[in-house]
Amino acid sequence: MKVLTEKYEQHNFYEEDEFLQKILKKYMTSDMFSYADKNLREFGQRAAGPIDERAVHTDREGRPRLERYDKYGEEVSRVWVNEGYKQTVKETYETGIVGYVHKNIPELSEKGTYTYSFAQGYLLSQAEPGFYCPVTLTMATAYLLDHFGDEKLKETYLPHVLATGDTELYEGATFLTERQGGSDVGANVVKAVSVGEDYYLYGEKYFASNAGMCGVAMVLARMEDAKEGSRGLSLFLVPWEGDNIRIRRLKDKLGVRAVPSAEVEFTGAKAYLVGEADRGFYYMMEALNLSRICNAVASLGIMRRSYTEALLYAKGRNAFGRRLADFPMIQQTLSELGMKLEKETAAVFEMVQLYEKVTNGTASFEEEALNRLLIAIMKKETAEKSIEFAHEAIEMHGGNGYIEDFVTPRLLRDAQVLTVWEGTANILALELLRLINKYEAHKLFVEMLREKSTAGMERRIEKMEERLLRFADFEETEKELEAKELMKDMAILYEDVIYEQL
Repeated sequence: MKVLTEKYEQHNFYEEDEFLQKILKKYMTSDMFSYADKNLREFGQRAAGPIDERAVHTDREGRPRLERYDKYGEEVSRVWVNEGYKQTVKETYETGIVGYVHKNIPELSEKGTYTYSFAQGYLLSQAEPGFYCPVTLTMATAYLLDHFGDEKLKETYLPHVLATGDTELYEGATFLTERQGGSDVGANVVKAVSVGEDYYLYGEKYFASNAGMCGVAMVLARMEDAKEGSRGLSLFLVPWEGDNIRIRRLKDKLGVRAVPSAEVEFTGAKAYLVGEADRGFYYMMEALNLSRICNAVASLGIMRRSYTEALLYAKGRNAFGRRLADFPMIQQTLSELGMKLEKETAAVFEMVQLYEKVTNGTASFEEEALNRLLIAIMKKETAEKSIEFAHEAIEMHGGNGYIEDFVTPRLLRDAQVLTVWEGTANILALELLRLINKYEAHKLFVEMLREKSTAGMERRIEKMEERLLRFADFEETEKELEAKELMKDMAILYEDVIYEQL
């Protein structure tokens, strides 16, 4: 048996991805692209080499561990991570993957963009999608603090959340989920007790990722005498310090083992109110849109790595006297994967351009609604496709693809969570219904498609418009039953329209 045996340290995830370079050149100014191109070449090599090697170690032997007690028997709730993981933390944040979205890049004297940050996340996720979760949470924390925190909070904490090696890093976290609620955030019961002008949190968050590693956490809690449901929730910044935050246990997850996910108990933790008291749920939903884009980017990363692994193996493996890559069926599979990958990459980065407008305050009300719609359909489609791509990579490798010595099992395990994180398909379908019922977002979607398409796509757009208009008139039960299939078809049409522009 002959197989390709090259190691990934001989590769560069960025230099080998001409399509990504084409996309970035389209959406960046010449100065920004020159800076990004130079730095992504360096980060692409690092992601394909040492970061990838550390990811294997973390997944297999070096998973985070909970240290409940110190040598004196005192409870400390400390999370241990391996030294390679710490090095990946240092190398990744110092690229500005979070910081340069909110502060100037020294070489350019201007802020970076989400487009650049997501390109970094795409490369990182090809090696370690589990670590892109803490990066995502830190991005969400930075967004919430920068947009809704008061000046004192920003002055105290934001420089650390945005650290690029210039000061101590505080990674972030967003704690929403409670055991009685899950996706039903309005059922949350963690309470905020006021003592004078100060607040202290009591209660448990059931699925808290980056627990023990974060410097600050953004936490939804309910003040005393607040309304029931989501409108009664407030957002608090909680420094991870003191004896009043306890980790009950770390979750034993199927994949993304790099990120410690825990059950966290607050027993009087000091907390600082962020923004208006009755707007906490709204603030967190704004951050959720950012996290959903990160989820889509991580999905693209897994898709790209899966495709690359399948292609390399097919070129290097001989069977029945021929290379696998010479068999028509294999060529068809690889061609379909490559085309789908390019279309979804193009669609996600096009979507990001609208998100840039929303976050910098230049988007119209209609564009904000369309932004939420596109995020929902593309988060769902990319997450589901990442599983399919990982499956195809395993099948291309045959028995080897099922063996943990290869990266393919980890790709599949890591991909599976992306359909769950930041909203399952059912939750995203309910988002579609809300956007159509309240904002007529389906009409905005069709209008956008017509603006971006050529005459050759007109008939497909007409059919989609007819279908969406019928859908909008359905009873709610009918809408719920058809919504997920509709979202898939909307995503495919959007991808085709955007890809046609290139």
